[in-house]
Amino acid sequence: MKKRSSILRFIGTLLLLLGTSSAQAALLSPLSPQPDWTTLQLYAGSISAADFAQLLQRVYVPDGSWHQWISISPTQAVITPHAGATPITLPLAPPGSIPKWPPRFWRARWERTPLGRIPLAGLRIAIDPGHLGGSFAQMEARWFRIGRSRPVEEGEMTLIVARLLKERLEAMGAEVWLTRTKNGPTTSLRPTKLRNTAIGSLQEEGVTPTDRLVQLESERLFYRIGEIRNRARLVNERIRPDLVICLHFNAEEWGDPAHPTLTDKNHLHLLLSGAMSGSELMHEDERYTMLVKLLGGTHAEELGASESVARSLAAATGLPPFIYHSTKAIPASSNPYLWIRNLLANRLFECPVVYCEPYVMNSRPVFNRIQLGDYSGRRNVGGVPLPSIYREYADAVAQGLADYYGGAAH
Repeated sequence: MKKRSSILRFIGTLLLLLGTSSAQAALLSPLSPQPDWTTLQLYAGSISAADFAQLLQRVYVPDGSWHQWISISPTQAVITPHAGATPITLPLAPPGSIPKWPPRFWRARWERTPLGRIPLAGLRIAIDPGHLGGSFAQMEARWFRIGRSRPVEEGEMTLIVARLLKERLEAMGAEVWLTRTKNGPTTSLRPTKLRNTAIGSLQEEGVTPTDRLVQLESERLFYRIGEIRNRARLVNERIRPDLVICLHFNAEEWGDPAHPTLTDKNHLHLLLSGAMSGSELMHEDERYTMLVKLLGGTHAEELGASESVARSLAAATGLPPFIYHSTKAIPASSNPYLWIRNLLANRLFECPVVYCEPYVMNSRPVFNRIQLGDYSGRRNVGGVPLPSIYREYADAVAQGLADYYGGAAH
């Protein structure tokens, strides 16, 4: 990461000093389209200078590197799309005025009225079952097996939870869509189509592109970048929900994939969008999508919904919070289960996102529960009667959303 950061920082500084053309100066992350910066004018007058600066510093770019690209005065923000480009002037809400309504397709909690026993009536929710599963599970390194045990396959597991959660949310009145309904990708891209992009990505990292590394990078671009970008297009352009629920299971290092090891560690956390680093901000598309999230006002809703789901998951699972010991993430609030981190999924989805990371797949207690599969009622697990891990997960998320969106009007 240090090598990557220094390379990107050097490139950005060099471009600024040389004053190159916008075409030369633009630095995009892999598979990103060129941002349309004119769309930011739709947010004119929708945020005050104080709120803009506070969100940048406390949530989205806490290392302060945003100052290289954005300057804020009481009445306007001046944004540089990339080195050599004409800056964009975004009018801000004048001090003491009421900001205009930002253009967005989603509704916040206070914009809807719960209907008694139908707490989620009219709420539009997209569920994103993390990863691909099936024949792609080993490629994306979200699969392991011990001896002749049932394989532990995150993509399949998140899909089981998604189907259960959909039933529960619809019973509470929500309109629900899944970003995928079966194992496998939603994108038509495949690694074989991404070799040239992979070579460029490796070169940007300062890595010599050998055949093996190009293959691995092509696969990574396929399942981690191309697939997520396609799901974001589905969410932002077709479903246009009020909320996205990203379902994942966590994991600790399991060593040799042929002989994976189990751990005693087991924990829970949720992720909110933000905490971009200076090296990430060097990518023009990352600056743009960060600003769309910020100006769209998603943070407050993400925080409120995630707080509620975290409480429900913690109560249902009894899991301790995961603690980050790196600069990749920062605490989101006083709730120890909530962290802010820049991930492609929670950044590209233009509406609020509740990004769940409960359970450690290769912990002994979770592994034992996974071996039991999905079932109704309770079964004995280590002397304790427990529900299916998938139903425990789905029930807790559903309860957290009902608590948040189905409460008293605000």
